[in-house]
Formats: sequence, C-alpha cells, structure tokens
Amino acid sequence: MQPRTLRRYHRWVGWPAALFLLWAGATGTLVAGTEFFGPDEAERERLREMTSPVTAAADESVWSEPMQRAFATLKREHGAALIDRVELKWKADAPTVTVHTGRPGGGEDKRYVFAADTGALLEESDDHDKPLLYRLHSGEAFGDGGLVLAMGWGLALVFVTLTGVLIYLQMRRRDARGWQRFFW
Repeated sequence: MQPRTLRRYHRWVGWPAALFLLWAGATGTLVAGTEFFGPDEAERERLREMTSPVTAAADESVWSEPMQRAFATLKREHGAALIDRVELKWKADAPTVTVHTGRPGGGEDKRYVFAADTGALLEESDDHDKPLLYRLHSGEAFGDGGLVLAMGWGLALVFVTLTGVLIYLQMRRRDARGWQRFFW
C-alpha cells in the first residue's frame, strides 16, 4: 500500500476512533478509580488478614440454617420470589446471605442481603450483573448494538495503532544515528 493512501486511511479512521478512544479512556479511568478507591476494595483490604471461621469439614447446618432463615424472611416479605443465585459470606464482621432474584422469563430483578445469624433483611436493591460504569465502558449499557459498536471501536483503535506504526516506520530517516533513529 502506498504511504499516501495509508496516511489517508489512517486519518479517516483516526478521527472517529479518537472519539471512541476518549470514551474508552475516560470510562476506563473511572472504572479503575472505582476499583482502587471504592468501598468493595476497601472491604477486601480490611478483611484480607481475617481467617474464615468456616471450613469444608463443618457440619452442613453451618450453611443450611443461614440459607433457611434468609429464604424464610424472603418468602414472608416477598412471597414466592424466583431465585437466581445465593451467596454466603462468612469472612466478614457480620456474615451475610445474599439472594439474587429473577423475573419470570429471565433477567435480574432484586438483590437481598440478610444477616446470616438472624435472617433479618439488611439491604434490598435492584440487581444488575455489572455496575453501570462497567456497562458504559464496554458498551453493554446500550444493548447488543452497544457491544457491536464497542467491538468496532476496538478494531478501529487497533487499525489506527497499526497504521500509525507503519507510517512512523515509513517516515523515519534511514541514516539517523542515536536517539534520532527513533525520535525524529
């Protein structure tokens, strides 16, 4: 391919790709900041040195009774909710049982957090498999079209990077010495 044609394609793809690069960079920075400074990370760090009070050799009542208490509270408060998944969290200041419910026909509905020892409802919230910021970063927040667009902008960024490297290699001086071989 001729250098002039390569530069033209690079420019054509580069401008729209720059917008997506800005989006991906900004949302990626926010995702990384949330991961680093967020409450989930703070809790993981705080509990890192804690040893779990439960072992695999424990009696089955250790896990079955907290689940029974959580399910009983859920049934009393919300009837016959559809259960998607259950999480037991032993390594915590106060162990919890988290129940994720679904909707008829599929999809997430609610997230309930119960105290493992009493079955008391501690928290109720809408359930999403990923936080909004992650879904914005991946394009998933905009549905399947957003995911396809995200794959497209990823390919555009790869194209701009590779053509940029090729243009760089074609434009550099062959007789340069020292650092000027790389930075001209």
